[in-house]
Amino acid sequence: MDEAALAVWCGATNVGEAMLMGKYDYQETIDRLRAFRDQREWRQFHNPKDLAISISLESAELLEAFQWSGADTSADGRLDTISEELADVLIYCLFMADACGLDPLQIVNEKIDANAKKYPVELSRGNAKKYTEL
Repeated sequence: MDEAALAVWCGATNVGEAMLMGKYDYQETIDRLRAFRDQREWRQFHNPKDLAISISLESAELLEAFQWSGADTSADGRLDTISEELADVLIYCLFMADACGLDPLQIVNEKIDANAKKYPVELSRGNAKKYTEL
């Protein structure tokens, strides 16, 4: 399904409106990412090493939104930059999972389960210590 057809299917007049309506689901987003990549013949560049490097580089760009902000830890006034850079990080993470044959939702849920064991609520609530120090 092309972008225009997808927007109409979502009840929107264009892709941007569909996005604002929150009408994209996980699989549609993955399909759009793959199509974007494949139309440009970029898959050849999407190996795990280069994707890991790209994740790190884009994460550094996300940090730039907070550089020199001192004690100001809020996102106020930075949401446009944060949104753009966070999207880049997420896109590369999704491409990395795809390149490695991993299901992002599965590995995130497995990590939540593992962290729940490492950080039992009764020991970790309101505590920033690493699990080895609880």
